[in-house]
Amino acid sequence: MAGTPGGTTGTSIRDLTRVRLTRLDKVLYPAAGITKEEVITYYIRMAPFLLPFLKERPLTMHRFPDGVEGEGFFEKDAPRGTPAYVEIFTRWSETAERDVHFVLCNNLDTLIWMANLASLEIHATLSTTTAYEPPDLLLFDIDPEPPLGFDDVIDVALVVREVLEAAGLHPFVKTSGKKGVHIVIPLVPGYRFSEVRDFAHEIGRQIARTTPHVVSEFPHSQDPGTVFVDFLQNAHGKTMAAPYSLRATPGATVSTPLRWEELRHGVRSEDFNVKTVISRHEDPWREIFDNRQKIH
Repeated sequence: MAGTPGGTTGTSIRDLTRVRLTRLDKVLYPAAGITKEEVITYYIRMAPFLLPFLKERPLTMHRFPDGVEGEGFFEKDAPRGTPAYVEIFTRWSETAERDVHFVLCNNLDTLIWMANLASLEIHATLSTTTAYEPPDLLLFDIDPEPPLGFDDVIDVALVVREVLEAAGLHPFVKTSGKKGVHIVIPLVPGYRFSEVRDFAHEIGRQIARTTPHVVSEFPHSQDPGTVFVDFLQNAHGKTMAAPYSLRATPGATVSTPLRWEELRHGVRSEDFNVKTVISRHEDPWREIFDNRQKIH
């Protein structure tokens, strides 16, 4: 993989970017033997899928300068020395009581720059700079608690899909890259976060009443043997792992958009990683923003 980004034999990463690349041989995923050069190559290869989703969407970087076995940190503010080609979105934060200078990944150089900073994970808001207050995405985050596992998550995700489709909606699905899945609905403009959160909460409550092991209330979210249909990320300033973002796991897993037919028993989150996803040619989320929907 290293040295051949985009499938162009003999092309060096350094020939493709204005970014001043550093320590390309640094191993960021020791268990999988994945170097920074391979991480950057992955993001270059996935840029046609990833950049349309990230456009004008404020980001939080999850950086691991010493690799996934070291201590990572979240970074919302553009760091000192951010180059001019990186676009910035400045917004007052009531929580922090100051302006926050969010990075926008609107071009390939910015994506490479983030990867060079060892921002292995890219977390995106559920709204864009064009209309920052209202959300344009609705998110269900579905996670299991032991002894339940990924097959149980799949069962619940399929129930969520059935309920949403019965309501006339067309949901999209991806692995979280960790233990669960994300179900996402692109929204028409005009909703408040409170409306979206209440809708997602009511769907979760409805499913919890009829489906074994499912919980929809936060106090029970870590009860053993349950699957939590989490609606709480539908709030201003909250984020989700972007589609095709790497995750800080030993196996370099990826939060991977799937066709619903791919979500079946026996599939594991670990199946979708930096080495397998890079060869995918189909983007199941390619038309996600052409299919904005109304919730009731």
